[in-house]
Amino acid sequence: MDGGGARPAHAATIRRALFVDRDGTLGPDLHYLKDAERLELFQGVGTALALARAHGELVVCVTNQSGVERGFYTTSDVERIHARLNEMLRPYGSRVDAFYYCPHEPAAHCSCRKPGTGLFERARDELGLDLASSSIVGDRAADIGAGQRLGLLTALVRSRGHETEVEAELAAAGLVPDLRAETFEAAVLRVLARG
Repeated sequence: MDGGGARPAHAATIRRALFVDRDGTLGPDLHYLKDAERLELFQGVGTALALARAHGELVVCVTNQSGVERGFYTTSDVERIHARLNEMLRPYGSRVDAFYYCPHEPAAHCSCRKPGTGLFERARDELGLDLASSSIVGDRAADIGAGQRLGLLTALVRSRGHETEVEAELAAAGLVPDLRAETFEAAVLRVLARG
């Protein structure tokens, strides 16, 4: 079962999406986060997402959450975290427009777990997105791999504490991101400048 979000009321007028990863991209990767109150956002995330939405981007979060199938937390926990994320973005006049998550373990070999493209395709169909003019910002090779398979503009944000591992994953998969940035905010600014 894949998680998802409701269609935004303005989906028919917004055709381009900024896809974002959650853990390690919007905030620290707290490893199988269950408690929504522990959620943190990196500095600049609220401002960057507000700017992206002001530029006509629909913000869509696509995240792997294998902790559901592993029994570490429930789909309700994931949905509470996503609601909390949008509460934290509200003071910036921003929000994530839709959330999609894969609850499966890697061994399931499902199409929805990044670098699989199932959730992106579902978002495309449900939200009426033009993937050719869309982009993704993430911190792992799986984000870049999914983005490149779909023809998205790909931006890699520095994976704090995992840089060597990520570079090895990219090299092993033969992936080269279109853009690289030290912070999420810098990545979004570079994406918008290209659009």
